[in-house]
Amino acid sequence: MDIAVVDDEKVIREHICRLIKKQKPDCHLEAYAAGEELLASGKQFDIVFLDIRMDDMDGIETARRLRQKQDEFVLVFVTGNREYVFDALDLYAFHYLLKPVDDVKFKEVLERAADEAAKRQAKRGLFIKKKNLTLDIDDILYIESRGKKVAIHTMGLRGIIEIYATMEELEGQLDEEFYRCHRGYIVNMAHITEYDNDSITVINGDKIYLTKKKYGHFVKTYMWYLQNGGIPGV
Repeated sequence: MDIAVVDDEKVIREHICRLIKKQKPDCHLEAYAAGEELLASGKQFDIVFLDIRMDDMDGIETARRLRQKQDEFVLVFVTGNREYVFDALDLYAFHYLLKPVDDVKFKEVLERAADEAAKRQAKRGLFIKKKNLTLDIDDILYIESRGKKVAIHTMGLRGIIEIYATMEELEGQLDEEFYRCHRGYIVNMAHITEYDNDSITVINGDKIYLTKKKYGHFVKTYMWYLQNGGIPGV
């Protein structure tokens, strides 16, 4: 599970991180001193603990921009003021923790947030039995064949995950958001930024092969995807 803590007060930021690592020692945890740092990282998280009152970009605006990039994450605001509670509701905040953070209350909220994140992930997850790992489908950029292995390229903290599997094996677990554009590549259409007659570019800048004989079919499929609610990578 990937968790972010964003707070411009170092003492509070470190305190929250300690509580998380004590309760969830196996999680991937990252801490940021500003909303701009979180957004600039380009990483996706399952849970985000976000301070509201920060210099420059406040937590409300940070959350608003983050929602535009990644809709499915559990948002917990941490603040010393109750006045922002209605703004938090508008941004579908899961919880609203008041400072100073109570350790017992935090433990309860983290556990509930983790359960909620797991439920959301299970709805759109790719289970990798060999690593006992479930990947958020939205986090996958593309899948690449590497001989007897496949490389799953992700946007998250895990980067590239290599496993022994076949493309057909993984393709069977994916939904219609994914397209087999080449015998060696499966692309997540949600993360496409551009394409031409022999390649597709995804949001991190990687170019992957598009079989020329599939070009026409790909264009029709991608247009259908966009017209039916899909959002292209930007």
